[in-house]
Amino acid sequence: MEMQFTDQNFQSEVLESDKAVLVDFWAPWCGPCQMMGPIVEELAKEMGDRAKVGKCNVDENSATAEKFGIMSIPSIKIFKNGKVQQEFIGVQSKEALQKALEKLA
Repeated sequence: MEMQFTDQNFQSEVLESDKAVLVDFWAPWCGPCQMMGPIVEELAKEMGDRAKVGKCNVDENSATAEKFGIMSIPSIKIFKNGKVQQEFIGVQSKEALQKALEKLA
């Protein structure tokens, strides 16, 4: 199952992680975000222990969303060693995200 990233755990779970971390910045009212939900879930299952995959609700975690300049959602960022390595905006295919994540995993 995908993880839930929050203002409280973002530093430890994402920025200090020794693995690549995919973060889906989303909100419950966003239609395209709803389409990404199952894709992110499947990716989390398939990547298993090789990478962390999760979501960050921008309404509930506005400090984190602001820090990373989230202007439109869904916005997906892949972090490694505390830095954004790749970013996607809008609905993405599972294959595209998996390829990007596996390069860093």
